[in-house]
Amino acid sequence: MKGVVFAGDRRIEFMEFHDPKPGPDEVVLEIKASGMCGSDLKFYRPPAGTMQKALGLGDGNIVIGGHEPCGVIVAVGSGVSEKRARSGQRVMVHHYTGCGVCPHCSTGWQQLCVDGVEAVYGVTGHGAHAPYMKCPANTLVTLPDELSFETGAAISCGTGTAWGALERLALRGDETIAIFGQGPVGLSATQLASAMGARVIALDVGPERLQRAKEFGADVLINPAETNDVVAAIKEFTHGLGVHASLDCSSSPSARLQAVQAVRTWGKACFVGEGGEVTLDVSKDLLRRQVTLIGSWTFSTNGQGECARFVADRKIDIDGLFTHRWKLTDAEEAYRLFDTQTSGKGVFLS
Repeated sequence: MKGVVFAGDRRIEFMEFHDPKPGPDEVVLEIKASGMCGSDLKFYRPPAGTMQKALGLGDGNIVIGGHEPCGVIVAVGSGVSEKRARSGQRVMVHHYTGCGVCPHCSTGWQQLCVDGVEAVYGVTGHGAHAPYMKCPANTLVTLPDELSFETGAAISCGTGTAWGALERLALRGDETIAIFGQGPVGLSATQLASAMGARVIALDVGPERLQRAKEFGADVLINPAETNDVVAAIKEFTHGLGVHASLDCSSSPSARLQAVQAVRTWGKACFVGEGGEVTLDVSKDLLRRQVTLIGSWTFSTNGQGECARFVADRKIDIDGLFTHRWKLTDAEEAYRLFDTQTSGKGVFLS
């Protein structure tokens, strides 16, 4: 089979790989949908070999990209019970694998494995930008029949990450949340928070993304590029108190600071945007307002399943996140457009 490889220097290569066969405790999926994620660009953009070296991988470590897998099980290895996985089952994949037995792995948080993550699919292990993908059966999460494969792919990373952050914030329906950045994760958070009954203040420097946030349930829109004092603007919409909770999906240092400063006394701020830094006045911004600052990294297998069930029960249009649907053979054009970051979310469909 042919799989998509991030060759570096903004190049995509289609390489030949053996069709995968399941070993003990493994399954093989026929991929129906494989999402494109902003973190893919960390491997698409740099010079060839840069990220491999950063991850401590050898030059010969060539992996298929794509860490938002969703598909149908077509082969089951030995030792896999029918309760765990069966041929024909519609599934998502929790895109990490660890030792499987430590306190974190055994509770569905394999990305926090005590021994270190064994593989991240699409990064250090073969991912879903190919017709088939092999993975351990314990990384599978059932896709409800009501949901499309596209929605399952979104929940497998971006939408699931938004869900995990809102769960960490323990957001309630009578609260107001400010969500900084309305890319795929931020838009998902806007959809989910709105469905939970919360009032959403959406922030982004892109007018098109703000318009989409409004369509997805945001009550208030703020463009920081056109606002002199973002924190003051947020307080104006919250009777001078600030929001109950905030979520930064942007990785912008200024947005992160504003996310902390915009919450009210006893409020909670959560960061999910990867990389970068932020400078805080600890006493003024945190201690003397009793602010809780939370870091949230993706989600557990249980959380992934809970997110899917919530989306299905509330009939949330996660498919609406996708502005572009591609065939795998269009990968070069798809990533060239995605790299401009002027479009919405893309997905490869079989």
